[in-house]
Amino acid sequence: MSNEPTDTEPTHDEFTPDPDEVEYPSTLRITSLPAEQAQAAALERAERWEQGEEVPHVVNFEDRTRLRQLLTDRRMELLEEVMERPPESIRALASRLERDVHDVHDDLHLLAEYDIVHFEKDGRAKKPYVPYDTVRIEVEFGLPRDEGSSSPASA
Repeated sequence: MSNEPTDTEPTHDEFTPDPDEVEYPSTLRITSLPAEQAQAAALERAERWEQGEEVPHVVNFEDRTRLRQLLTDRRMELLEEVMERPPESIRALASRLERDVHDVHDDLHLLAEYDIVHFEKDGRAKKPYVPYDTVRIEVEFGLPRDEGSSSPASA
């Protein structure tokens, strides 16, 4: 069986919208919730979206370890720099951060796999950008409590 596109299959360029054609929400939430909670939250966001409300884009990790592996201090620094001062190219960003261009390239592409960072082609250069005004990282954990019990911290 061939991997060549057929007349009915869109090519990558046809399938991937132009960055100017996509409306992103103002907030990206990166969460670490169990699957059941993440699914319930996704359904609730979908209902709000159908009612015309703006809802954040959410990337969820069921395992906090995977979240920490992705969002290392170096990648967080990279993300902040791209948001605060969008670079003209990956090479320019690497130079600004005084990091190896190949490491920056790899980090940006890893963040892009999770739709955190996006790229705009500018000739031969790829300009990384973050289409969100705010990136919020939420990690929730705790002991299940009866509705009637109170937290020692709230006493």
